[in-house]
Amino acid sequence: MTANTRDRILDALESLLLEKGMSHVTLESVAAKAGVSKGGLLYHFKSKDALLAGLVRRLTERASDQLTSYTGRGQSVASWYLQTPNPDNAADAVELAIYRSMLATMRTIDAAADTEADEVQQALMDMMSSWSDGLDKEIDDPVQADIVRLVGDGVYLRALLGLPPIDPARYRQVVDRLLGQSAKPATNRKSAAAR
Repeated sequence: MTANTRDRILDALESLLLEKGMSHVTLESVAAKAGVSKGGLLYHFKSKDALLAGLVRRLTERASDQLTSYTGRGQSVASWYLQTPNPDNAADAVELAIYRSMLATMRTIDAAADTEADEVQQALMDMMSSWSDGLDKEIDDPVQADIVRLVGDGVYLRALLGLPPIDPARYRQVVDRLLGQSAKPATNRKSAAAR
């Protein structure tokens, strides 16, 4: 089995979550959608919890890669964190993949909260910590870092829930104000984990 098989399994899980919801996610249904045997799925993911945690970890990796690209172009972690997701922009395959993964991951949260899904909970905490660590390294004031974090989370949540976006001009003013209070020159920034 290759990494491609692992991604096919996670893609199948993601599709099932987005199309049918958590109640239709079983090891058998994911394996069938991925075109692998149940044994093939279990080779990569030892349990349903491991499978769900794998989805969260892949989201973390995708976001980390996007952040690395973003900061590599001289942008700050805070400006990346505050960007508005655009799920309708099919031209941006990376953003679309992250958006879909985030939406699918949100559908696992209830299941993780209702069960003993320690591996899923840990993956979620690791993901959120990695994003927080990046902001905390970049922004000296922890309260300002929390404000950036909460605004970014809220804007992304609005998009995931399908709510109308905040007026772009007004949101640009919000971002400018936050970044004006928190941004450090690019030469002084420490490298960050992922959002």
